[in-house]
Amino acid sequence: MTEAQISEIVAMAWDDLTAFDMIEREHGLSEAQVIQLMRRHMKASSFRMWRKRVSGRSAKHTQKLRPKHRRVSSLD
Repeated sequence: MTEAQISEIVAMAWDDLTAFDMIEREHGLSEAQVIQLMRRHMKASSFRMWRKRVSGRSAKHTQKLRPKHRRVSSLD
């Protein structure tokens, strides 16, 4: 995986309205794999802050997003 791809995945994971499902469709990484990637490529304090923010957040799962906040992927 290139640095550009990693950077894009990190940015998508930080975005509150980008669901893990979309990251999986576009990059082939499951939620657990995204978490591992974030852990490896972020400072520990940044990772902890991100995990605290997204843990249990329904908006990180497409099926739980309100319709007006669902982003349409170019791969759909």
